[in-house]
Amino acid sequence: MTDDEAKITAELLTAAREALEIFHEVHVDDDGALSFAHGEVPCAVQAMQLSEGLTMLSLTCVVAWDLPDDPALAVSAAERAGQGLFGTLGVVHTDRGMDVTLRYAFPAQGMEPAPLSTILMLVVSTASQLRADLLSSVEQG
Repeated sequence: MTDDEAKITAELLTAAREALEIFHEVHVDDDGALSFAHGEVPCAVQAMQLSEGLTMLSLTCVVAWDLPDDPALAVSAAERAGQGLFGTLGVVHTDRGMDVTLRYAFPAQGMEPAPLSTILMLVVSTASQLRADLLSSVEQG
């Protein structure tokens, strides 16, 4: 990573931190990535420059973990996530069950704080709603 790339990604992460701090306590990790929790959903934000003028923010939310490894639940999660506009659902099968993540990446260089805050909150709100829906399905199932 060049000095310019490092400077641009650091500036973008600072802007994201400031946008998130309106709503959350944000932790800056050793590598510069941001982490925070929206309700019971842990989230992480990273920045990367794909090419000059195209710097992306990537937001990952861990929606649920150790869910029963039930194909119907995975389909239900995919359908619910598909109803939202912000994020791609990931389902990982582990020895303990199924983990669900929601990821969203977007070009954010030059965004003002208000729209940046809005888009980040749309994603984490989707993740929180998806978590509530999945846990409700597990309890009912």
